[in-house]
Amino acid sequence: MSSKTHGRMEHQEANGGPWKARISSDFGPGRQLGSCSGAQGKFAYKLLHDLFANYSNALRPVEDTDRVLNVTLQITLSQIIDMDERNQVLTAYLWIRQVWVDAYLTWAKDDYDGIDAIRIPSSYVWRPDIVLYNNADDQFTGSMDTNVVIRYDGQVMWDSPAITKSSCKVDVSYFPFDGQQCRLTFGSWTYNGNQIDLLNGLDTGDLTDFVENVEWEVLGMPAKRNVIIYGCCSEPYPDITYTLLLKRRASFYIFNLLLPCIMISFLAPLGFYLPADSGEKVSLGVTVLLALTVFQLLVAESMPPSENVPLIGKYYIATMTMITASTALTIFIMNIHHCGPGAKPVPKWAKKFILQYMARLFFVYEVGESCKSPKRQLGHLPTVQVVSGRAAKEEQRAQTTEDDSDATCREKSPQQELVPQRLSGASGQQDWKETGTRTKLECGREGQQHHVCGKTPCLCHHSSLLRNVEYIANCFRDQKAAQKRSGEWKKVAKVMDRIFMWIFFIMVFFMSMLIMGKAI
Repeated sequence: MSSKTHGRMEHQEANGGPWKARISSDFGPGRQLGSCSGAQGKFAYKLLHDLFANYSNALRPVEDTDRVLNVTLQITLSQIIDMDERNQVLTAYLWIRQVWVDAYLTWAKDDYDGIDAIRIPSSYVWRPDIVLYNNADDQFTGSMDTNVVIRYDGQVMWDSPAITKSSCKVDVSYFPFDGQQCRLTFGSWTYNGNQIDLLNGLDTGDLTDFVENVEWEVLGMPAKRNVIIYGCCSEPYPDITYTLLLKRRASFYIFNLLLPCIMISFLAPLGFYLPADSGEKVSLGVTVLLALTVFQLLVAESMPPSENVPLIGKYYIATMTMITASTALTIFIMNIHHCGPGAKPVPKWAKKFILQYMARLFFVYEVGESCKSPKRQLGHLPTVQVVSGRAAKEEQRAQTTEDDSDATCREKSPQQELVPQRLSGASGQQDWKETGTRTKLECGREGQQHHVCGKTPCLCHHSSLLRNVEYIANCFRDQKAAQKRSGEWKKVAKVMDRIFMWIFFIMVFFMSMLIMGKAI
């Protein structure tokens, strides 16, 4: 020991300095009362003076330099402060216990009034340079300088608390039902295995005083001793690796991220059930897609940027893809629904497969009818034979009237000659009604004056009436045929809506069961 160190110790001895205060405080109240009487305190002071008279804390405390010094390490996990998945840093509060034997700090208990242990500051004794290899703290702060306990046989026990930040490889493939394995590797920074041998105090880390974490559940903390030869050096370097087994508590993420996504996903198939005339089918799909995009961004902000996509992220992507496909199919089905009268007829295979089998399977019975209007009963179209029969009856009545009338009415007037020309020139339903009414009135007027109606004007009247009724019947047939084609295409669109609705319901159900099965 240098003369400067001896001078400082002699000055402290003469003034009763900090050594006496530290030692007397380590023996409890009974020992303090004894020191007041001058018995125990004098032996403690004498023990301290004798131990550190020629002691140096700079050298490894072994009598033979070739001898290996055994250091026993024991870790107690007190609390998990933070787990930063994005930066892959674990912040934990540990109690670190190191035990070794100092060959120069031994004494006989009987020589010092039975004192078997003393507690002094750790800076006054030699300490192994045990550090955390995978430290991620930018300040790189070590353990706190607490007191050490020295026993009479030279055993030194150093208990120190430490808040450590260690790098942890985070695997978020099954987030939020994932488990992590964070390793804490402790070893000597400068002493190799031929100088210091690091041993396990326990096979696992001590979890008896662990404070439960709200997000992570600790499954265990096994310890393993390793001997590694690094590329820089040929000597072996022992270390002890504690593997902290963590499992995430997924309740928070289930109720805040997963269940809202599942409920939103079940809205996507309902877009197929929405009536096509409502005009909100595409808007519903786009709204659901935007809502899922917001949830996807919330998950992406908390996850580390890596190639492993989280399980909930895969679920979001699959659901968004499904909703995109449903929106595209909705646009296609709406195009089919709004086929106009000029559309081609439904193919025969579509009529047989979709309108017959699939419509019965998915309980689609409406044929071109709205759910708010009653189903109309379509009667037979008017035919030419029916009109001709009515014309024949009128002709018979006219013939009977002609036989009973005066012969003076047989000459046609110029006004009566114009009636067939107007009737023959009529081409629409409105013209037929006006012309027919006029002719009927004129015939009545002539009948009142001359008591007879001519046969030739009545024959021309029935022929023109037949042509007009035939034109109306053809227009009615064309209109009904166009309505039938449009109704068939609407039914095809409705059946396709029901098919895709159940298909997407089944897909959402199985995807939800798949991701919820991971939680069990």
